Amino acid sequence: MPTTVRCPTCGKAVQWLPESVWRPFCSERCKKIDLGAWANEEYPVPVVDEPEDPESAPPSMQ
Repeated sequence: MPTTVRCPTCGKAVQWLPESVWRPFCSERCKKIDLGAWANEEYPVPVVDEPEDPESAPPSMQ
């Protein structure tokens, strides 16, 4: 039995087969909706600010 995944855009079941040309999406429309969301920066990547290394920081003016 082939693996079934959910379309990330609409949630429709999609079989993971070579014949499923838009996988993991159910259609070209859902793929383009997702691409548009990505292009509009709707999928932010969380960034964790690392503390600065005191030895590499420029000397403070006193």
